[in-house]
Amino acid sequence: QVQLVESGGGSVQPGGSLRLSCAASGYRYSSYCMGWFRQAPGKEREGVAHIYTRSGSTVYADSVKGRFTISQDNAKNSLYLQMNNLKLEDTAIYYCAAETRGIAYCSVANVGNYNARGQGTQVTVSS
Repeated sequence: QVQLVESGGGSVQPGGSLRLSCAASGYRYSSYCMGWFRQAPGKEREGVAHIYTRSGSTVYADSVKGRFTISQDNAKNSLYLQMNNLKLEDTAIYYCAAETRGIAYCSVANVGNYNARGQGTQVTVSS
């Protein structure tokens, strides 16, 4: 069982940056992939990035490509999301997620359906 706890959310002006962290406990290496998804009020979940935990290969949603970077620190059992050039439309609750059922479930579009997730952290971009 993987437990996930996010941190690092906050308020920032457009063009600013934030770094989200996700601390994983339990047997982290049971996860085939990990990722971040977000949900804004009245909108559906949107997978923004995911990483294959063994290879380190990453995939991004088109909406964040070139602005967000997902990374992992295996020694610290942590996942990160560096968010640069934030836009108003990036405002949402951001969730860390992990998939332990199998690699077939791994895709950036499916991050919101991974079988382990944290409680979320609020990111607000406003002028």
